[in-house]
Amino acid sequence: MTTALITGSTAGIGAAFARRLASDGHNLVLVARDTKRLQEQATELHDRHGVEVEVRTADLATDDGIETVVARLSDRRAPVDLLINNAGFGNKGRYLDVSMADELKMLKVHCEAVLRLTSAASEAMRERGRGGVVNVASVAAFVPRGTYGASKAWVVQFTQGVAKDLAGTGVRLMALCPGFVRTEFHQRAGMGTDNIPNWMWLDADKLVAAALSDLARGKTLSIPDPRYKALMGLVKVTPRGLLGGVSSRTGRKYGPQ
Repeated sequence: MTTALITGSTAGIGAAFARRLASDGHNLVLVARDTKRLQEQATELHDRHGVEVEVRTADLATDDGIETVVARLSDRRAPVDLLINNAGFGNKGRYLDVSMADELKMLKVHCEAVLRLTSAASEAMRERGRGGVVNVASVAAFVPRGTYGASKAWVVQFTQGVAKDLAGTGVRLMALCPGFVRTEFHQRAGMGTDNIPNWMWLDADKLVAAALSDLARGKTLSIPDPRYKALMGLVKVTPRGLLGGVSSRTGRKYGPQ
């Protein structure tokens, strides 16, 4: 049986990955900050699917938290075959309205943690000649829309670059770029969502199924919904100057308040 490690596993997309992978028979290593929720999740998945589930309490906004997960990914005696870098969050407010401490915390989780965990996992996977890494980004990566989008753009570029470097080693890497997903993400950030149209919302379980299918097909970028694929197609042909203005107006109209 293979083992998957999922960061930010207790809610949203991370929890959907955990449910799907456990149902497919994968053993799990679940990583999040809340020990109680981790233990409850582990018990439920073990009892329902009969898989082995480890828990690691770690805050990926800290060096100690990152090092805890790096150590697990580097353990050759209990190899991890699939890494899902899902942990992340949003800050409420425009640039300069958000404290520098919160901006740096976001970069720590979205960029530094992804870099260090991907590197640890990929090194061990390359030695075995197999493995996969899914780095959860966002369609926000493709529009000029603040620090969140900038950090997710880094995730996309990093992931696709590493995928090229490791081509032929048996290690697959993919950036997953969802749109709005019904999770705890916005609630945790204190963002309202009443102004977001229903058609823009995605189901986390369907998103995960599409993402795993894309990974199996060897894709390095997954936008797992026809609606968002169409929107991103428009983004590609829109001049950057115009796109910045449209992004700002759309963010004020449809973005979380």
